[in-house]
This record gives sequence, C-alpha cells and structure tokens, in this order.
Amino acid sequence: MAEARQAEVEKWLTISRRDLQSARVLLKELLLENVAYHCQQSAEKALKAYLVHQGAGFPKTHDLDVLLDLCCQFDSEFRRWDDAADTLTPYATEFRYPSDTLEPEEEDARQAIEMAELILNFVIQRLP
Repeated sequence: MAEARQAEVEKWLTISRRDLQSARVLLKELLLENVAYHCQQSAEKALKAYLVHQGAGFPKTHDLDVLLDLCCQFDSEFRRWDDAADTLTPYATEFRYPSDTLEPEEEDARQAIEMAELILNFVIQRLP
C-alpha cells in the first residue's frame, strides 16, 4: 500500500515539474497566458502530491486555497503560501477563455514561475 501511494506521489510531482518546465519554455516565446496557466497547474499538482502522501482525499478543484487548507491540517507551514495561492489560482481559467485581458504582464508571468517553483520545492522538502 505504501509503495503504491509513493508511486502516485511521484506521478503528481512529475507532472508538476513538467508543468513548471513548460512554463519556462513558453516564457521564452512570450506565450504569457500559457506560462500563467502552467504555473497554477504546477502548484496544484505539487499540493495534491503532498495530500496523496498524507493519505488525504481532496476534491476536484483548481482552487489552491482549498488545497492549502487541506495541507495545513497536516503542516501549518503551508499557510505561508496563501498569497501565492491567491495570485496563482485565477490563472487556471483567467486567460484560458476570451475576456478583456488576454494575457498577464511578463513580470507577472515571471513571478508566477517563481511562486510555482517555491511551492514545488517546499512540498518536495516535506516528503521523505
């Protein structure tokens, strides 16, 4: 059972890393709306990896605040990512559909990469 859970955690982390890698590649092409999306996805997958490690269930959601609340049930240090979650969560949908704003500013995209990377590394540090 523990091996199966660890394998699932690794799958979530692999996807998280690939989303972050995609964001970096897309930044070079200035496809900023896609950078933002993949950063949100990277953070989401990292938090879900932690929850799988803890054996906790989680709803189908892109809301990082919801996932952070669940993570905090096991480790209150996750609370430090509240602001990042507030920034990244809208990127799951904000630029994915026609609206008044087609893409974030380049600095916002760079900041999103940094936040996603910090969250991913934080999660990895908390896993065995």
